[in-house]
Amino acid sequence: MGEPVVIPLDAETKVSERPADHEAELRLWLRLLTCTTLIEVEIRSRLRDAFDVTLPRFDLMAQLDKAPNGMTLGELSQRMMVSNGNVTGLVERLAQQGLIERRPSPSDRRAQIVSLTAEGRKTFRAMARTHEGWIAEIFSDLSPADIDTLMKLLAKTKASARKAIDGGAA
Repeated sequence: MGEPVVIPLDAETKVSERPADHEAELRLWLRLLTCTTLIEVEIRSRLRDAFDVTLPRFDLMAQLDKAPNGMTLGELSQRMMVSNGNVTGLVERLAQQGLIERRPSPSDRRAQIVSLTAEGRKTFRAMARTHEGWIAEIFSDLSPADIDTLMKLLAKTKASARKAIDGGAA
């Protein structure tokens, strides 16, 4: 018989078969996930307690605040990385509260343009100022140099992840 065939391992198989080879990467992933979860849970709680609003509603209003001429539901779902159905439900609830308005798209009557009302913009900006303070408080133990270093490392991390996702890593 000939030489045994050696099949290169993909990253997932390498981790499962030889976890010690990737211990640092796994710990990093878990640390990033833990930090994100801690912050997200706290922000969700504060938004609910202070403004009786959910994080998805806040995020939708944030997207609309950046688009004074409004956006279609499809554009909103793309930017928020959620389904059209999720956006439709959020839009419906915010419209019932008078915070956003819907109008037919002039270029495509099947599509709706969604935008903040004057009251919605005022409400969102008050929430956003408070939210910004919460974020500053959460990161208050980091110096400007720490933040700069972390931003550079996270940019590199994002590029590495994008490369792997786009097929650059085996």
